[in-house]
Amino acid sequence: MQKLNVKHKLQGNSMWQEMFRITWPAFIELVMSTLFGMVDMVMVGQLSPAAIAAVGLTNQPFMLLSAIFAAVNIGGTTLVAWSIGAKDHDKAKIVTRQIIVLNTFLGILLAACGFFFAEPIVRFMGARPDTLDMAKRYFEIVAAGMVFQGIIMGITACLRGAGETRIPMFYNVGSNLLNVVGNYILIYGKWGFPRWEVAGAAASTTLSRLLACLAALYVVYLSRRTKIHLSFRGEYRFKPDVIRKVFSIGLPSAFEQFTLQSGLMLFAKIVSGLGTAGFAAHQIGLNISGLSFAPSMAFGVAATTLVGQSLGAGEPQKAEQYARFIRKVAVGFACVVGVCYILFSYPLARLYTKDLAVAAMAGTVLKLLALAQPGQSTQLSLAGALRGAGDTMYPLYASIIGIWGFRVGATYLFVNVFGWGLNGAWIALVMDQYIRSSVIYLRFRSGKWKTIKARVEVARSEEEAVG
Repeated sequence: MQKLNVKHKLQGNSMWQEMFRITWPAFIELVMSTLFGMVDMVMVGQLSPAAIAAVGLTNQPFMLLSAIFAAVNIGGTTLVAWSIGAKDHDKAKIVTRQIIVLNTFLGILLAACGFFFAEPIVRFMGARPDTLDMAKRYFEIVAAGMVFQGIIMGITACLRGAGETRIPMFYNVGSNLLNVVGNYILIYGKWGFPRWEVAGAAASTTLSRLLACLAALYVVYLSRRTKIHLSFRGEYRFKPDVIRKVFSIGLPSAFEQFTLQSGLMLFAKIVSGLGTAGFAAHQIGLNISGLSFAPSMAFGVAATTLVGQSLGAGEPQKAEQYARFIRKVAVGFACVVGVCYILFSYPLARLYTKDLAVAAMAGTVLKLLALAQPGQSTQLSLAGALRGAGDTMYPLYASIIGIWGFRVGATYLFVNVFGWGLNGAWIALVMDQYIRSSVIYLRFRSGKWKTIKARVEVARSEEEAVG
């Protein structure tokens, strides 16, 4: 019995070390990105509530466009994790090259669409006369840099699949730091530069993404500091077998993100009907919510990597142990953040605006957000585990039920029928988090996700036999 206890303790220590090794760089990267995003919004907020609303109107459409990359990125992360777990580094490099090519193509296409359709998009989102011009210009400038964002996201996804989360942390945090500096210069017209206000925030975002893109390309092609170091002489033509596997795993995630982001876009559209002040308070709440969302995503990254690599090495029980352990840590951390939301909601909101009414509304929604923390952390961490197993359908089902049934449907009911205003929208948000976490948790408990990789491999073998 004593030997078993020692073995369990050593195993627990090993799991903690592996989780910490992968989680802390992703944690720092995502939390710092959130903090820099908060600083961006604070800077814009010093202009006017209309400026906050103008930028906020563009957030969900951009997230919807970025969701198209999800099929490539999730498939890439999972396949790289399986390859690294199986000690097949050459296969991981092949997958990474395909991800870069695919995301470059998609990025160019999305940049063109976003730039040319900026005005109808922001009009659809509910732009008013005081926000239309600002929102349109912001959207055009940021859309022009979608190709840089696509390449960054693809390389980051593959590096995370290889368990190398420190490298993306450096170039993504550096990019966000440059964005904050650029915002200060271009929003307010400092150091001899023109005062571009909201357009300056957009220009800074696009420039910082260009620099991060160059840094990410340097890492995988020139630095030799990664397991998936690439050569310029490699094969860059589309490889149908790899692309089929990428999309067989990633398409449900793309549909999930499309469902999620389109639902959130309608969610934002409903809230925008409450007026500029209400929508500004809503955007402040969403911006601050990243302080809890980002850590849960970081735990999800660790779950995807460790579950994927464990299954690649043929150890499904170890994959399950990692997932359960990561979920417990994620929920504990989220509860601490929730307490902070309750205690410091109004002071946090006051950082964004001088308008006391807007700050009061934002403070209230943060208290509501605190109630969602256990559900949010459960669904993000365990969804990461399912993706690492290639089981991407159930996060999709959870999003359809939670986002459309509650985030959109209940918000419309609470805001437009019951007249609960902004608080009604955030009550619906809390309900959505618990519905999604329930669907994902039940799927995880079933254990059926452990067989997905084997089925993918069998299907591939059959295709090769037929070919």
